[in-house]
Amino acid sequence: MEKIFENKVAIVTGAAGGIGRAAAIAFAQRGAKVVVADINDGSETISLIKKTGGDGFFVKCDVSKDEDVKAMVDKTVSTYGRIDFAYNNAGIEGTTAMIQDTSSADWNRTLDINLKGVFHCMKYEIPQMLKQGKGAIVNCASVAGLVGFAGISPYVASKHAIVGITKAVALENAKTGIRVNAVCPGVIQTEMIDRFIKTNPQAEQMLTAGEPVGRLGKPEEIAEAVIWLCSDAASFVTGLAMPVDGGWVAQ
Repeated sequence: MEKIFENKVAIVTGAAGGIGRAAAIAFAQRGAKVVVADINDGSETISLIKKTGGDGFFVKCDVSKDEDVKAMVDKTVSTYGRIDFAYNNAGIEGTTAMIQDTSSADWNRTLDINLKGVFHCMKYEIPQMLKQGKGAIVNCASVAGLVGFAGISPYVASKHAIVGITKAVALENAKTGIRVNAVCPGVIQTEMIDRFIKTNPQAEQMLTAGEPVGRLGKPEEIAEAVIWLCSDAASFVTGLAMPVDGGWVAQ
């Protein structure tokens, strides 16, 4: 692959597996040094990055905690001197329940990780990018940030809010050289979907039948969208919430 990100630095949160891992590897394949951040062990992702000839390190980070995110950014800058790209991907699906059966604890946990995590990341990533005069941020929303789904209101609320904060921060930085966009994945074959399918035996067939392209997405397909949004090919793109969903929201 062309090393379009050589001498650049990327942070990927939630990179121990799934879409985050695919994105971290994709950045490394383009030549970027990659900071793999996750509350879970990211050593396997780092191993895969090094197998591609890439460079990076793992930092344990709970994005819901301000101090963890600050430490992640500080370590990135102290190690590599800069932050060129950030894919703020960490998130959880939350619990499945009608609104009247959703506990405050479940609501808060989902919003703390999904939404507050994105807030924390941009809060500390942007000052470094401002010093550099350039940067690209991609936040991970979802098709659930564009339409509603019954039974997962905390998740839907968090992802709609990510779309909103992405647009707001994009406008705040429109003249600074920092672009801020979001990807909105559809149904992707990740651990999150695997957990859902295990508890709902008919779910895989139902989910596949609902996809206009006739299949579920792959983590690598989301990663490629993230790479494009960070690249100079997307230099006039900011404030976009881009569906990567096989046509699902077009129905």
